[in-house]
Amino acid sequence: MKRFLDLIAVIATTPVWLPIMACVALLVRIKLGSPVFFRQPRPGQGARIFEMIKFRTMTDGRDAAGHLLPDAIRLNPFGKFLRSASLDELPELLNVLRGEMSLVGPRPLLVQYLPRYSPRQARRHEVKPGITGLAQVKGRNALSWDEKFEWDVNYVENQSLGFDLKILLLTIKTVFFREGISAHGDATMPEFNPAGVDPKVSRPVSSGPPLASPQSAALAAKNLR
Repeated sequence: MKRFLDLIAVIATTPVWLPIMACVALLVRIKLGSPVFFRQPRPGQGARIFEMIKFRTMTDGRDAAGHLLPDAIRLNPFGKFLRSASLDELPELLNVLRGEMSLVGPRPLLVQYLPRYSPRQARRHEVKPGITGLAQVKGRNALSWDEKFEWDVNYVENQSLGFDLKILLLTIKTVFFREGISAHGDATMPEFNPAGVDPKVSRPVSSGPPLASPQSAALAAKNLR
């Protein structure tokens, strides 16, 4: 039923979001260059990897050695506006149409975080990731990682169509008032790296079959090669 309602909602609102997305794409091309879209592997339901699509929000600014400058420097005023208005998330509607995401669910995070989750935190992968979620309306990036994950698990344990509708309505308020856009001192959020975990854990991934149980961080790590 949730998948059906996702499709109905996205298809029915196409005359609204498609022209907006086309205008944003043109502006991104003019102000930030090419490519217009930012594509990155992210873990979805069952920790299966998919390619998430967003609008690009950063420049390709590099230092004298050719290394990319810090995010805070490459994120120019236009990119900040896209993020604060959540317009950079519009292409994720294509992920919803493809069945990789839902309108509501835990946000898809970086693949290298998979082996860093506790068993409870890994429960966020029991459902499809969402364009918005409970953590987003409870504080977004102003929350600590522990707070985010608790709200994600709360959603997993209490999900319902009524709950989804409430989150969607609260998302409108969050976006309108530009709440929780970034963590203090960061362009978005600091890296999730709990104590004792090697920050270099990051390997190429491929889209294999879903895990039998995302409740275990060890099992989730099997999606990493």
